[in-house]
Amino acid sequence: MSVTSRYREAWEAFWREAPEEPGAVIWDAEPALAAGPHLALFEPHLAAADLPFVDLGCGNGTQTRFFADRFPHVVGVDLSAAALVHARLADPADQADFRQLDAVEIAEARQLHAELGDVNVYMRGVLHQCEPDDRQPLVDGVATLIGERGRAFLVELTEAARPVLMGLAQGPAGPPPKLAPVFAHGLAPAEVVDESVPGYLASAGLATLASGELPLITTEFTPDGTRIELPSQWLVVGRSH
Repeated sequence: MSVTSRYREAWEAFWREAPEEPGAVIWDAEPALAAGPHLALFEPHLAAADLPFVDLGCGNGTQTRFFADRFPHVVGVDLSAAALVHARLADPADQADFRQLDAVEIAEARQLHAELGDVNVYMRGVLHQCEPDDRQPLVDGVATLIGERGRAFLVELTEAARPVLMGLAQGPAGPPPKLAPVFAHGLAPAEVVDESVPGYLASAGLATLASGELPLITTEFTPDGTRIELPSQWLVVGRSH
């Protein structure tokens, strides 16, 4: 089962129109505010830190390059070919390896696992953007990639993020400039019910090793200069035994 063509085309259109400059996309926060704090939570739970590291849903590769400074083999994967154009342009030194991958398509996840073996996975804000029918296959894909030895760090907006986003979108001036393209392309953030996530993990044979709450930092600001932060949860998961 692969993602719907509408969903794939929406992401292609979004990334084709996205500016090149860092921080122009709402979730493209600098790694010091995103991957950095996440890695500090993730590293103590890595059973094998020498495994290849996969940034799943890497977008333009900002966080991927951060990981490539810290791990010997880092692969950024994304559904969108247009996103990977951004990622490769921003990585002239070829620090990371960028690949197009539909993680919902189990055959593609198996193929990458066959090549790399077990990996550690970072996935920030991907599940909540998925079509409902693609959520379980996506988590199944993560389970396939990490295999027996890998771990995954998942960050997802909680249900509490939705009223924040809707409040911003429905303000008198309309959605802020960096949020507007998300809605314009039919991408619907914060659609996952919090209590459904453990079910997806259990069905994929994954166990939660650690979890907590941490705001997802955006690159957008309110008119008074306050940076917009969205409620999110993080989980470290590994194979159930």
